[in-house]
Amino acid sequence: MLTRNCLSLLLWVLFDGGLLTPLHLQPQQTVEAEPRENVVPVPGRRLSAQRVKRGWVWNQFFVLEEYMGSEPQYVGKLHSDLDKGVGTVKYTLSGDGAGTVFTIDETTGDIHAIRSLDREEKPFYTLRAQAVDVDTKKPLEPESEFIIKVQDINDNEPKFLDGPYVASVPEMSPVGAYVLQVKATDADDPTYGNSARVVYSILQGQPYFSIDPKTGVIRTALPNMDREVKEQYQVLIQAKDMGGQLGGLAGTTTVNITLTDVNDNPPRFPKSIFHLKVPESSQVGSAIGRIRAVDPDFGKNAEIEYNIVPGDGGNLFDITTDENTQEGVIKLKKPLDFETKKAYTFKVEASNLHLDHRFHSVGPFKDTATVKINVLDMDEPPVFSKPMYTMEVYEDTPVGTIIGAVTAQDLDAGSSSVR
Repeated sequence: MLTRNCLSLLLWVLFDGGLLTPLHLQPQQTVEAEPRENVVPVPGRRLSAQRVKRGWVWNQFFVLEEYMGSEPQYVGKLHSDLDKGVGTVKYTLSGDGAGTVFTIDETTGDIHAIRSLDREEKPFYTLRAQAVDVDTKKPLEPESEFIIKVQDINDNEPKFLDGPYVASVPEMSPVGAYVLQVKATDADDPTYGNSARVVYSILQGQPYFSIDPKTGVIRTALPNMDREVKEQYQVLIQAKDMGGQLGGLAGTTTVNITLTDVNDNPPRFPKSIFHLKVPESSQVGSAIGRIRAVDPDFGKNAEIEYNIVPGDGGNLFDITTDENTQEGVIKLKKPLDFETKKAYTFKVEASNLHLDHRFHSVGPFKDTATVKINVLDMDEPPVFSKPMYTMEVYEDTPVGTIIGAVTAQDLDAGSSSVR
């Protein structure tokens, strides 16, 4: 059971000409009211000049929140210096919570809290006190106002109101690169003790990330974090009050961090030679084959441009990029003829369109491969020696007479006789 609040401060209040003037005191200080001559009318008696001290004397009241004792919690004591302890003075209380939260002993002026209070619900109560003559029911002093403050205890854990968080940081960022700032709030009193002083720490996510214990700023903690190796990280953050000391309350949140892509990988052909077989009958402008270089980057950083390296063999062909698959599509620029040339060889270069100057030292962001094309022979029809023949024959020529001849030739390899 809690007894009188040890943090209470004594205040003396002086009345001057009927006005209450509080003195602002430092903790553990008391001030005696200076005596002065007053004429105090007392009903039924002769007025006489007498030397009295007037004014209220009370503690600057505090009450502990979440009090769970079996007896009402003692708050403090009201006392008028006109009270000689003979039962002629009655104390009354009005204002916030009077009678429902706080009660006063009319004779002694002792104030008690009759129920548990929550500072986060209501941090202070403003009340008014008065000393009344028991017999005449008239005030002995002007009504005076005072405050009962609810003293904070550490009964609220820090909370991340905006969590869970989502953040991103470019891969390959240097150590200390900013990621995100998290913030926890504590409903306890930030002006009293350490109940609301929060310290941040990482429970899960090291050694990849670090957090500033005071500000909650998350930064990268390792160099060369590669998206192509690991893209997603889940970091568990703790906020602990009492300055992180033993016995403090804690709250947690998660931060889902994604490494965004940068162009740190050049395109690479998976093999050095690509073999294609193309029918000699292929139409000019048609696609005759596809090759592909592999780039582990993402989005525009993986966009590839293909070019045929100038030289022998490539003048019959062209190459373009399929934007959807990033494949190199080889197309025919001129007709093919198996009987004229049966194979072609040329080189193709693949390069990135969007370069990042930070990674130029890695080497050229391009690669080359050889393409070998074999032309397939097609069974072509025989070709007449002339497109048109003109012959003359006399009338009445006997049946079976030879009037002329046409010739045709099969140009295919290993051609058969023409009929």
